[in-house]
Amino acid sequence: MEFFFGVLYETPIEKLKMIPDIVREVIGEIEICQVDRVHFYKIGDYSFNFDVVYYVLDPDYSKYMEVQQQINFALKERFEKENIVFAYPTQTVYLNNNNNEVTKSYVINNKVL
Repeated sequence: MEFFFGVLYETPIEKLKMIPDIVREVIGEIEICQVDRVHFYKIGDYSFNFDVVYYVLDPDYSKYMEVQQQINFALKERFEKENIVFAYPTQTVYLNNNNNEVTKSYVINNKVL
């Protein structure tokens, strides 16, 4: 199985380097799973992106879904402990008013902050 996730640009390099090991540990703790690879593979539009591939050593789809849920919960828990934040879509908008002053706004979930 393959899945992707991103973390915020503000994530320090020390934390980025920890992420592959955290993911390997989380998946490695699940008896019917085998990790193939975990990589920081892309600098995305609003996040540093990771690619994860693992195998569920049981063909039962329900077990796969249970495993994926277990991985998601465990990653969320571990990331919270390490102050690593999953990315969410954001935009920075620079506005120029009549006085030629540039202001900066953030757009999150289609709302200007």
